[in-house]
Amino acid sequence: MNINDIMKELAQYKRLQDETVAIIEGLTDQLKEYMTANQLDTLTGDEHKATYKIVTSSRIDTTALKKAMPEVVTAYTKTTETRRFTFA
Repeated sequence: MNINDIMKELAQYKRLQDETVAIIEGLTDQLKEYMTANQLDTLTGDEHKATYKIVTSSRIDTTALKKAMPEVVTAYTKTTETRRFTFA
């Protein structure tokens, strides 16, 4: 198989992936809307269970920290390298 065939096949699967993601997001939104309208945190079907709950988390506001204490941010910032693959 040559490179163009591989890229063509990858493009086909990417389109399929995009279509599948759109379907999944639509179905998920329908469940969320139903659960919100009926004030449900948990919904149990015949074979599956869905939960849609508020989750509270605490995160550091890095923008504010950079303004207030830039020396601390510099001292604790770690630089890493990765390789990114993009396909269009």
